Amino acid sequence: MMPLEPLLPLFHRLDRQYFDSALGQLANPALQLRWSDGRLCRSAGLYRFGPHLSEIVLSQPLLVPLPPEATLSTLCHEMIHAWVDRILLLKEVHGPQFRARMASINAVEKNFQVSLRHSYPMPLQAAAWWACCGHCGKKIAYRRRRKGLACRNCCELHNAGVWDVRFALNFSPNHEASGG
Repeated sequence: MMPLEPLLPLFHRLDRQYFDSALGQLANPALQLRWSDGRLCRSAGLYRFGPHLSEIVLSQPLLVPLPPEATLSTLCHEMIHAWVDRILLLKEVHGPQFRARMASINAVEKNFQVSLRHSYPMPLQAAAWWACCGHCGKKIAYRRRRKGLACRNCCELHNAGVWDVRFALNFSPNHEASGG
């Protein structure tokens, strides 16, 4: 596995360039920055804020294999979220302030572009669960165990497409996914 690029120097450079060093000065709580522990696989990054938490997390499995511009773009995207939330004190996701800051950065940035959604290749992930219909025996792979699901084919064939407990899916672990 490739070594993880230190995020702090990238953060400080982007903070100076595009946020007047305001994000690095945040306190109560300070803005933390880290690579994910490997579980963040569907999103390139996230920004979280709560009473005792303010952090940007970047996806190690998604970003490490990609060119450095992907990390810069994602980090900058999450920094815009932090700026809107902590500096402007607005509760918007990809609203007008976010889009305006993104556009101003993209207008001058030569090495990467910030976008609302990434199109990075997703790592293949083995399904952790098998769901089996007790009526027809069909097996369907799921990443997460879900309650209240029924076999669509059986519901459509035998109950006019309406959910029925007779066709409830039974979940069992996919032992191949866990390596055992």
